[in-house]
Amino acid sequence: MTAPIYFSTHALAPYASRPEESRGRLHAEPDSPTRSPFQRDRDRIIHSAAFRRLQYKTQVFVYHEGDNFRTRLTHSLEVSQIARSIARVLGLDEDLAEALALAHDLGHTPFGHAGEDALQEVLGQYGGFDHNAQSLRIVTKLEHPYVEFEGLNLSWETLEGLVKHNGPLTGPLAVKKGRALPGAIAEYALLHDLDLDTFAGAEAQVAALADDIAYNNHDIDDGLRAGLFTINDLAEVPLVGPLFAKVAEDYPKTEPSLHIHEVVRRMIGIMILDLIEETKRRIAEYKPQSAEDVRRLGCPLVAFSDEMRANDASLKKFLFANMYRHFTVNRMTSKGRRVVKDLFNLLFAEPECLPPEWRRQADGRGTTKTARVVADYIAGMTDRFALDEHRRLFDMQEKP
Repeated sequence: MTAPIYFSTHALAPYASRPEESRGRLHAEPDSPTRSPFQRDRDRIIHSAAFRRLQYKTQVFVYHEGDNFRTRLTHSLEVSQIARSIARVLGLDEDLAEALALAHDLGHTPFGHAGEDALQEVLGQYGGFDHNAQSLRIVTKLEHPYVEFEGLNLSWETLEGLVKHNGPLTGPLAVKKGRALPGAIAEYALLHDLDLDTFAGAEAQVAALADDIAYNNHDIDDGLRAGLFTINDLAEVPLVGPLFAKVAEDYPKTEPSLHIHEVVRRMIGIMILDLIEETKRRIAEYKPQSAEDVRRLGCPLVAFSDEMRANDASLKKFLFANMYRHFTVNRMTSKGRRVVKDLFNLLFAEPECLPPEWRRQADGRGTTKTARVVADYIAGMTDRFALDEHRRLFDMQEKP
């Protein structure tokens, strides 16, 4: 058999995840002659139905509120671009970082965190709901394009990064101590050990912080353009306020609205450079010689500086108060919660109203299995499908 020709590892740092050393897939498959394991993972994610549905899933604004606001899909693409750029500079595997960035939001419900909160509430006695666990459930079970196995059969490194990008889930280093392991993750770990007590590889850590960089900055952009807050409101926010003042000084004759993109552009660059410098400092201090060293380091290798973490926390606090809890956003998310709860309560009580392919998986009214089937069905909906389904089920004038 001809050796694969798909990649060269000479540019990878010793602490990078190396595709030729992948721990493989749950179901063994022949190697591709043209793509690395991580490139195949990325391609499988992009071609999945769950990825396509991100186009009509809420980031902050519901899809019909404006065509220029971010959706889960455009957010994921922005995270991917940032993650690839950082991975390239640090000598990491760009394809793995990209795959994780593209997959990190697959498990989100319609209507953003409002939908997730609603499902968590109604599933309280049936195992709860967690979007990271749902992402794993999607790529290992709910997507089924292949005849030989359920799911996308992604590599170990991609699955590990998907569930652990924020840190270990079990053991003394667990990021959320005392919290029960989500059922989907615990169930899958019995089949495929993801070393839940260690950190993820550096590529997953990059994807996690690229997510922070992307959503902080595009939420400033979207929030300003939606009129939820003003440039003056940002004046006292560290990093952001001084940047707006500097841009106004540099371009005094331009409209303030034109300053937004310039500030966001500069902020992304500043945050990326800070992350790279702090990560290089940690690399020099800890001297990891393999991806396994990164996992067992005892702390993240990829990180912001202390100053940038403080700036990030201040910005998140501002956005929480002035955007995510703005009364207009609250009104729409309240509607989203009600839609999700209505759908769950009806379908859980009357699973015969589920579409046939979903009804066949349920085992009667009021059972734990039916609760999970209904949750899977609802979590996979786009915003507009959820609204349409709600009308079909509750509006007597609407055709079923």
